[in-house]
Amino acid sequence: MRLKSYVYGQWIEGEKNFRTIKNAATGESIYEISSDGVDFRKVLEYARDKGTNSLSRLTFHQRAKILKETAKYLSSFKADLYPLSYSTGATKFDSWLDIDGGIQTFFSYSGKGKREFPDEIFYVDGDYEPLSKSGSFIGQHIFVPLTGTAVHINAFNFPCWGMMEKLAPTFLGGMSAVVKPASSTAFLTEAVVKLIINSDLLPEGALQLICGSTGDLFEYLTGQDVVTFTGSAETGRKLKAHHKIIENAVRFNMEADSLNCSVLGPDAVKGTPEFQYFIREVVNEMTVKAGQKCTAIRRTLVPASSVEDVSTALKDSLEKVKIGFPSEEGIRMGPLVDEDQVTDVFQKVELLHSVTESVYGGSLEGTANKGAYFAPVLLYTPDPFASDLPHSVEAFGPVNTLMPYTSEEELIKIARKGGGSLVASIFTSDADFARNVTLGIAPYHGRIMIIDAASAKESTGHGSPLPNLTHGGPGRAGGGEEMGGKRGVFKYMQRTALQGSPYTLSHICSEWVQGADKLKPGKHPFLKYFEELEIGETLITHGRTVTEADIVNFAGISGDYFYAHMNEPAAKRSIFEKRVAHGYFVLSAAAGLFVHPAEGPVLANYGLDNLRFTKPVYPGDTITAKLTCRRKTAKEPKENEPAQGVVSWHVEVQNQDTELVAIYDILTLVRSRGNN
Repeated sequence: MRLKSYVYGQWIEGEKNFRTIKNAATGESIYEISSDGVDFRKVLEYARDKGTNSLSRLTFHQRAKILKETAKYLSSFKADLYPLSYSTGATKFDSWLDIDGGIQTFFSYSGKGKREFPDEIFYVDGDYEPLSKSGSFIGQHIFVPLTGTAVHINAFNFPCWGMMEKLAPTFLGGMSAVVKPASSTAFLTEAVVKLIINSDLLPEGALQLICGSTGDLFEYLTGQDVVTFTGSAETGRKLKAHHKIIENAVRFNMEADSLNCSVLGPDAVKGTPEFQYFIREVVNEMTVKAGQKCTAIRRTLVPASSVEDVSTALKDSLEKVKIGFPSEEGIRMGPLVDEDQVTDVFQKVELLHSVTESVYGGSLEGTANKGAYFAPVLLYTPDPFASDLPHSVEAFGPVNTLMPYTSEEELIKIARKGGGSLVASIFTSDADFARNVTLGIAPYHGRIMIIDAASAKESTGHGSPLPNLTHGGPGRAGGGEEMGGKRGVFKYMQRTALQGSPYTLSHICSEWVQGADKLKPGKHPFLKYFEELEIGETLITHGRTVTEADIVNFAGISGDYFYAHMNEPAAKRSIFEKRVAHGYFVLSAAAGLFVHPAEGPVLANYGLDNLRFTKPVYPGDTITAKLTCRRKTAKEPKENEPAQGVVSWHVEVQNQDTELVAIYDILTLVRSRGNN
């Protein structure tokens, strides 16, 4: 069978120069792959003109819905994908990480799109910046989708998740994508893309697939495109140095394999929970995906006094690891991805053997004769500073080097010798040790996991990148970042600084800002449906004079008898110099001023943001409130619930001298007129 590329709306089979792909577990030839005949200029033009043009016109909420529906659709086909995953060498657990993990990433970003982004085609970044004395000239940052496309070049180890963890923020950011999987496992990526295309959930041109080489695709990149790469540092550097990447300042995000470490704290001696969790995690990272993870533990750092205990425990655990055909019950570790990888890992192990001692070198006895199997290898270097090889040579398989340390300072130096890593883990119940080591190695690591007995049970593990945390690292790790919630979405958008009058920027951003015109609401805004409310309409209330009785009554209701409210002599000695009203009474009184008592479209108070008390309110002061419609966000309709939206109101509370005493935003759920 021959794999096909999905480009400019059609499935295309390569014309020549085919490469044979084998089943990692059996050694059997199963596919041929080639992208010869693909017009790469046309691929990029189609992506920009069709895919990005359509996606960028959708709001974040509409894009989030596409992610959710796509994830639901793929979930119904997981049983069809697992057999293909076994052929990559992945066990059932490995396949779950790859397939289910990829789908879950779509679900995760869908939720973030609905909760953390507006129902708009752009994103307002932070508060406005005053740029003039009178406030007539201000600044505001926004993020808008780039007009190019994202080219995702992925590694062989996660053919599903590796693609989907990049696609989720790409699509949510409003950009199309061209995916180029590693050839050795491209058949699983092709199967997932076929399902996505068949779902008809994505706009035309939003997703294309290249099975084979990228040919001359880089020649047609522009400054509006993004390139991401996951794989070896050597290959990544070559791609990053391409003349079009440099000439057009193309965004290039690299996530490269690294010499990740795991640290056992001095307190975590044999018999402690942290010791057991540490042993389990190191063995997991050596055997999950047969050690073929960019986040796998390559260097195991332990106190010199614990080397023997750790060596014995790791050997005992590794001997129990059952290696064999990935789909069989009880199999914990499958083969490497192909024979080339076996050769590469073997050569790297031989190189490491020249400067290390062998602690454990497992046997493949009883394993199938064919296939790319490679047993776990544990090495030991008594002096981590004697050679740079254990800190620079990565055998991308089930290979790990044990290293002793004698002090925190020495430990930090050893960890840093990796030259930049994706992740480190620390197993300790000593918070001071954890703090010192974390701050010492953080500049060299993209993520640090600290485990004690309290967190271990629910920990997601050393080698598991999560959608809401950044995945990447400095130096050898590539210097890039992926995912990270909102941060990942912004990789595919342009941040632009706007300058202008409050009125103009308020109109552009669909969000009222201080200094913009305030519109008269006509009837009370709480009597208006969601669609009727206009950004900037403002209600100015009548006044209310605060009395000592108000303060006493509020103290009785709330139970807040703080001395500044109730004890006149003590209040005189305080910063207030006399009794002062409760801040939360001021909020309650302000609500009493602007809330309309009649039944209407307002369903509930949804929350309060950015509260500041700016000046005390004393008995005898008269307060008024200004309520301004700041922002509107429609909510996705749910069954058995009225159609509604969230309205953000900016509230300013002033005293009789027009001095600001409180400022905040409140959120209300407001019914849509469609329910009438």
